[in-house]
Amino acid sequence: MNYKMIVLYDGTRYEGWQRQKRTAETIQGKLEKAIADVTGEDVQVIGAGRTDAGVHALAQTANFHLEKPRDVSFLAEEINRHLPDDISVYTVTEAEERFHSRFHASAKMYRYRIRTAAAKNVFARRFVWQYGKKLDTGAMRRAAEDFIGTHDFTSFCGNKNMKKSAVRRVDAVTVEEAGGETVLTFRGEGFLQNMIRIMTGTLVEIGEGKRAADSIPEILAARNRAAAGFTAPPQGLCLVEVVY
Repeated sequence: MNYKMIVLYDGTRYEGWQRQKRTAETIQGKLEKAIADVTGEDVQVIGAGRTDAGVHALAQTANFHLEKPRDVSFLAEEINRHLPDDISVYTVTEAEERFHSRFHASAKMYRYRIRTAAAKNVFARRFVWQYGKKLDTGAMRRAAEDFIGTHDFTSFCGNKNMKKSAVRRVDAVTVEEAGGETVLTFRGEGFLQNMIRIMTGTLVEIGEGKRAADSIPEILAARNRAAAGFTAPPQGLCLVEVVY
């Protein structure tokens, strides 16, 4: 049986989503251990997006297979009992046998929160970049429009050794101000390693006046990581939704 689940997590203390040999502190690793503890079966949990170390999720989609069918009304409850307090399985449902959480996703939406007010939000410090200065959001909005469409995003990829295509489709990038924060929202078919954080860092440099608002096409054309801005810190980034 193939099972689909929606997972929420605070990624602060984890080395990202993907299981790693050198550490057990990954979201995938914690989920696989919890499911094994409940079912007695070794499983591979497949996530829709491989979030970076320190990045969060409000609705990560994942799937896993079990040899023996289970009652889904109790499965989420039992798995949660074996998970730490910063990871939660919201729902577990039966899925079609061929459903794949990553390959079947048509779009993903991420949100990045930047605290621009001088007063820090101490209770949200794990989920917001405490930047502390005003940004020119008008310039950032103009620049964000040039990300929309299908482009080669090599300049915005943090993996220097990536051999696969860096062409991705970005559907929308919005820049909004609310409650002492500048909030960036990114929606697209999929994103490269560190891509959203580099896009964010580049937009912040534009908001600071260090780059021109019309510089994005030139950065994209360079296909060189050095042409883009810095990589924004991970804590402001959250996977909000996976669309199928």
